[in-house]
Amino acid sequence: MAIRNIVTVGDLVLQKTCRPVTAIDQRILTLLDDMADTLYESGGVGLAAPQIGVLRRIAVIDIDEGLIELINPEIIASEGEQTDAEGCLSNPGKYGMVTRPNKVTVRAMNRDGEIFEMTGEGLLARAFCHEIDHLDGKMFMDLVTEWVETES
Repeated sequence: MAIRNIVTVGDLVLQKTCRPVTAIDQRILTLLDDMADTLYESGGVGLAAPQIGVLRRIAVIDIDEGLIELINPEIIASEGEQTDAEGCLSNPGKYGMVTRPNKVTVRAMNRDGEIFEMTGEGLLARAFCHEIDHLDGKMFMDLVTEWVETES
């Protein structure tokens, strides 16, 4: 396992669409492990592969309820609406108000190649949307309606 460097705003990799994972091999398993280590070291709640410079459709999330690994995730249902402050490990120290669905269901593959579905509400729904946006080359800053000042 290794801590990877997190790419920040300005790096063009964050604007690119990621390629799907077609086979789960040792490189993908190592990537998942490294992403988890990097996420925990950073103190964030989610990390997508392009944030460490890898253009693959992989994300990891932990909202203090255990690690969720998502390979080739897609949102298959959403409902409701929530607006809250959102930040990003690739844009450290910046937070803005973003409106997202309040409830989101994703379909993804796990590290064993099994397809699963998971529904999240509140913060988990927000994290699903945020990380999947990264896989499509989109950043939360494009959705901000108002920037939020934070204490230094």
